[in-house]
Amino acid sequence: MKNKQQPPRSTSWGRVAGWYEQNVEKDESYHATLLLPNLLRLISVKKGERMVELGCGSGFFCERFAAFGAEMVGVDLSKELIAIAQQRAQKQNLTIRYHAGSAEKLGMIAEKSIDTTVIVLAIQNMRDIRAIFAECSRVLKKNGRLVLVMNHPAFRIPKYSSWGWDAALQYRRIDRYLSEISIPIQMHPGKKSHEITTSFHRSLQAYAQSLREAGFGIVNLEEWISNKKSTSGPRAKIENVARGEFPLFLYLEAKPLTLASKP
Repeated sequence: MKNKQQPPRSTSWGRVAGWYEQNVEKDESYHATLLLPNLLRLISVKKGERMVELGCGSGFFCERFAAFGAEMVGVDLSKELIAIAQQRAQKQNLTIRYHAGSAEKLGMIAEKSIDTTVIVLAIQNMRDIRAIFAECSRVLKKNGRLVLVMNHPAFRIPKYSSWGWDAALQYRRIDRYLSEISIPIQMHPGKKSHEITTSFHRSLQAYAQSLREAGFGIVNLEEWISNKKSTSGPRAKIENVARGEFPLFLYLEAKPLTLASKP
């Protein structure tokens, strides 16, 4: 059953481009301290590897992968974020091809030309995952891979999940899960009410089924907990216990089924 609320037609983050870049680039951001180290550990970027990042934003991950020698292509719906990414690449003398466009139509990328497609914390902001996974299948080489990092769909559901406490523990409350929901997110509550983006919640099985329909099989999965710690306050201990039990992020790696089915 789907939520009847209709999201805005555009899912671009163009209106919050400056805010996005500032938050991603913070030294203490999850992008820098948690996501990037785990991605580098798992995907082992190689020199000359042809990679595309969908929903690349202002280029944070494109820049890091390019520094390891990858031939990077970045795609994002926001022209504003792509402009920022291009300026950043120029300043750093990095050769990265950026395109403003939809991940649903990758006409700028040739068939079977990409080794690795990466989507980091962007799939939950993309409307049609079936079209996106189909395009990923088209552009990936036969031995290619699709890497997804998302807010954990079982524990982080905007407006439908929250923390609760009793005397001895901190728990996670989940109000909805299986339903596919489009959720408008006000980026600056109480300040700029017109700056709204959309989050699309889907269950784990919805992602797995959509990947399989596009010819992919999941070959690796990890759940990443927060790397932050509470050091003071009456709830510090139970907060840290909860952080170790409820993952923030989900990592999925998928390959064409002909390869994924091999032992």
